Amino acid sequence: MATGSRPWGGLLLLLPLLLLPAACRAGGECAAEGGPLEPFDALYASGVEAYYGGDFAEAARCLERALRSRRELRAARLRCRRSCRGQVRLAAPVAGAGGDLLFFDSVLRRAACLRRCEEPRLGAASRHRAAEEVRADFQRRVPYSYLQRAYIQLNKLEEAANAAHTFFMANPEHMEIQQDIENYKTMAGKVNLVDWEARQHMEDYSAGVKHYDKEEYELAIDFLERALKGYYSEDEDCQLMCEGPQRFEEHEYLDYKAGLYEAVADHYMQILACKHDCVRELATRSGRISPIENFLPLHYDYLQFAYYRVGDYVKALECAKSYLLFHPDDEDVLENAGYYEGLLEGTMDPDTVKPRKEAKALLRRHKLESHLLQVAAAGLGYTYTEPNYWNRYGARQDEHSVPSSISSEPEDGPRLSLTKKPMPKPDRELKEGGPLLYSDVKFVYNSQQLNGTQRVLLDNVISEEQCRELHRVANGIMLAGDGYRGKTSPHTPNERFEGATVLKALKYGYEGRVPLKSARLFYDISEKARRIVESYFMLNSTLYFSYTHLVCRTALSGQQERRNDLSHPIHADNCLLDPEANECWKEPPAYTFRDYSALLYMNADFEGGEFIFTEMDAKTVTASIKPKCGRMVSFSSGGENPHGVKAVTKGQRCAVALWFTLDPLYRELERIQADEVIAMLDQEHLGPSEMNINPKDEL
Repeated sequence: MATGSRPWGGLLLLLPLLLLPAACRAGGECAAEGGPLEPFDALYASGVEAYYGGDFAEAARCLERALRSRRELRAARLRCRRSCRGQVRLAAPVAGAGGDLLFFDSVLRRAACLRRCEEPRLGAASRHRAAEEVRADFQRRVPYSYLQRAYIQLNKLEEAANAAHTFFMANPEHMEIQQDIENYKTMAGKVNLVDWEARQHMEDYSAGVKHYDKEEYELAIDFLERALKGYYSEDEDCQLMCEGPQRFEEHEYLDYKAGLYEAVADHYMQILACKHDCVRELATRSGRISPIENFLPLHYDYLQFAYYRVGDYVKALECAKSYLLFHPDDEDVLENAGYYEGLLEGTMDPDTVKPRKEAKALLRRHKLESHLLQVAAAGLGYTYTEPNYWNRYGARQDEHSVPSSISSEPEDGPRLSLTKKPMPKPDRELKEGGPLLYSDVKFVYNSQQLNGTQRVLLDNVISEEQCRELHRVANGIMLAGDGYRGKTSPHTPNERFEGATVLKALKYGYEGRVPLKSARLFYDISEKARRIVESYFMLNSTLYFSYTHLVCRTALSGQQERRNDLSHPIHADNCLLDPEANECWKEPPAYTFRDYSALLYMNADFEGGEFIFTEMDAKTVTASIKPKCGRMVSFSSGGENPHGVKAVTKGQRCAVALWFTLDPLYRELERIQADEVIAMLDQEHLGPSEMNINPKDEL
């Protein structure tokens, strides 16, 4: 129920052009290939300029080369750093005067090696120092957004679909791209899309977990072992890439006057912090901020049970012991390891089975990095807090079964379970079933009947007459695109969206443009809805308005034939739904402060438009609700309640959409202003609507 998706405004997208020298932008053409590697930011700028100039073939060519140049730049740096690390070993300092000369001699020789290796292919290092804004665009995969639109102009539908999919994988909140993908599937008949920037170790991990869930243990082992191999290879690359230029964050570079050892320590600590964070980097999907919790240890947790199921008890014990390196107090896996040892007794000594060497080496290095960073924080004035990189019970819980404690095994088998490990305790106790406060409000379904968590369906929240009056207000105050950053079709090109806020309604009423009593009705029914939600879910603290929006969506004539999209794609209200990973990332640009949501419907004289709840996969529908006057659905706003709206194929569907927060810092500003307008109206004795929001007929 997001009110709009993040636009890539023209000014933001042209920013790379403004950051480059004029020579790099002239003509809108990317230079011919050959010689040193062309800087990816210059190619990107040329591609963007060609795009806005309408030369889509040149735009596609430059953008493809920009993406390729960036990949080749990384590959060249990795190759040279790996080669020079092998050719020039850093010497240890020795005691006595000049004892550090051997060490610095090796540093100088390695630096010279790197320059000799890189310059023939890359040219001067300064050519590849892209601006931060440009690097951020590539991190967010913005070039693929341009590329897919250039491809569609060139009638390259398959390439356009894959480019759109690649962009969408890092920007799942981008509704327009999501709709573009659906259109490409229809136009090109393409179902299997390719993520051109996919990280192979994560793809293999996801495939392994899917096979595990299907009890296809041989395949699960193949993919998870491949994922581990890829992970450790990527970890080595990540470590090497951290050895590039760093910023002296607390110093102006030109005025930097630190001594030799302070300067070395400053630079090295930033490199070390980068290397230490590779664990997080390798567990974080593109476009996300938060990593998959417990990512590396989970590989071993899945494998220990998969190997048991295929009868390889040595590998099962090996993986269990590897997992215990990270979580030595995990009772389930300790018990499993003991069971595997029992199976091996008599055939071999279980003590000869050791944890995997690569896991031990990584954990040993990680602990040493942590120690050095904390020493620096204490002695050199750095600010550093060690994250919990191996947290088992993080704020997000994926839907994959975690292979500890399977109660369906024989009594003498390992106690492994297909149920999830304990969920983290929420910051509030989840309850429901409180009083509805108004005798005319009719309870319909609770969470269990709606196949979910923290859900409720109610009828008769407002009367037929109030629906008609509210609809008349809507027709008098709504503007196309209001609440959607001016976009008249923010979620689908096949419908027109119009909206209005409470404050706008009251202002129109005060100015006499709509009846004041009718304008106030919008204010009063939203307050009634808030009270009902707060009471039904038995909240112990005040529920505040976060955003209130009267919205109508109208089917556009001539655009409903063979339509296969949604009126509002599947999403969650306070996190970024990632169906591929079965995750919902509670991070910006999601409205992370929202706690509860509600939709109060005003009419039923339209076709389509059913509200649906789904599983985290955004495909499996768990409940479908047909709107009608006075019906209200309310639910908690997190990843436990993905939802969307089916296509409105005829007529107009209107509703009051409400989002609430328990945090007063995120109260809706317009609501506060509306409260002030109401107070002013009461002082002028203009009176409330006929609807009493302080019920005397509470249950």
